[in-house]
Amino acid sequence: MRLILLLGLAGFASAFSLRSTDPMLALMADDLAVSIPQAALLASGFSIPYAVMQLVWGPVGDAVGKTRLIRLALAVLTLGLVLSALAPGYGSVMAARILAGAFAGGIIPASMALIGDRVPYAGRQLAISRFLVAVISGHMLGSAAAGVLAELFGWRAVFAISAGVTALVLLAAVLGFRREAEARVPLSLADARRRYATVLANPVSAMVFLVVAVEGLLVLGVFPFVAPLLLSRALGGAAEAGLALVAFAAGGLVYTTQVRRLLRWFDQWRMMSLGGLVIAATYLAIAAAPAWQLVALAFLVAGFGYYMLHNTLQTQATELAPGARGSAVALFAASLFLGQGLGPALYGPVAPAVGYPAIFAATGLLTAGLGFVAVRLIRR
Repeated sequence: MRLILLLGLAGFASAFSLRSTDPMLALMADDLAVSIPQAALLASGFSIPYAVMQLVWGPVGDAVGKTRLIRLALAVLTLGLVLSALAPGYGSVMAARILAGAFAGGIIPASMALIGDRVPYAGRQLAISRFLVAVISGHMLGSAAAGVLAELFGWRAVFAISAGVTALVLLAAVLGFRREAEARVPLSLADARRRYATVLANPVSAMVFLVVAVEGLLVLGVFPFVAPLLLSRALGGAAEAGLALVAFAAGGLVYTTQVRRLLRWFDQWRMMSLGGLVIAATYLAIAAAPAWQLVALAFLVAGFGYYMLHNTLQTQATELAPGARGSAVALFAASLFLGQGLGPALYGPVAPAVGYPAIFAATGLLTAGLGFVAVRLIRR
C-alpha cells in the first residue's frame, strides 16, 4: 500500500504536468503570437520526447533501479516546468516542454514496471487500477486548474504551480524511497538491445504496441483541439475545455471504482471491444453537441470506455517479458505517447479546412473498430 501511494504521487505529478497544457493552448497561441496549430505542437513537444525517451528509460530503470529513475525524472521535470514558466517566447517554451516531456517519461512506465515486479499477475490489474486513480486525479486537476487559472492569472502561472506540485512530490519520493535497496547491473547498449530483443521476441508485443499507438493517436491526440472546438462553435473557452477534459479523467476514475465488478461480468477481450465502441459513440456525440456541458458529459463516458480498453492493454504489457519488464512497459508507453504526439501534427494542418467537429467525428468512427481489431490481433 505504501508503495502504491508513493508511485501514485509520482504518477500524479507526471499527469498533472502533461494535461495542464491542453485547455490553454488557445491562450498561449494569442500570447505568443502564433497560430493554434503551432501552439498545439507544444503538446507534441511534450509527448514525442516522452515517447522517444522511453527507449532510454526502460533499460536505465532495469539497470540502475526503478525508484532511482523515478527520483531523477521528478527532479528534471521540476526544472523543465520552471523553465516553461520563465520562457520568454515560443521557441524557448518549446525547448522547456521538450526537456520536461523527456524526463516525465521516466515516471509512469517505471512505476508500472515496479508494480509488475512486486505484485503477482492475478492481482496486478487491480493494483494498476489503483495506481491509475492517482494518475487520473493528476489529469483531472491539471486540466481543471489549467483552464481556470490560465484565464485568471495567465498560462505561466499554471506552469509555476505544476513545478511546485512536482517539487513536493520529489521530496516525498526522496524520503519515501530512501531505504529502498534495488540491485544495480551495468548499463550498456548491448544489454539494452538484449532486453528489447527479449520483449520483441514475444509475437504479442508488436500487436500490443501497434494497438496502443493507434489508441493514442485516435483518442488522446485530439485533446489539444477541445478548446478550439468549443471556441469555433461559441460554446466556451479554456475554462470549459479544462472542465471537459476533467470529465474524461473522471470517467477513468469511475472505471477504477468498478473494475472489480467489470472483471466479473466481462473477460478482458470483451472489455476491449466494448471500450472501443463506447469511445466511438461519445466522440461522435462531441462532434455534434450543442452545449459545452454535453461535451463534458460525453467526455465523462468516453473516459470510462477508454480505460476499459487501455487498462487491459496495460496489464498485457506488464507480462510481455517478465525478465525485461521495464523495457516492455517503456516500449508500451513510447508507442502510446508517440501516437498521442503525432495527433496535433496530423490533425492541426487539416482542422482549419474541415473543421474541428469533423476531426472528432472521424477519430470516433475509426475508434469504433479499434477494440475488435485489438482483440483479433492480440488474442490470436
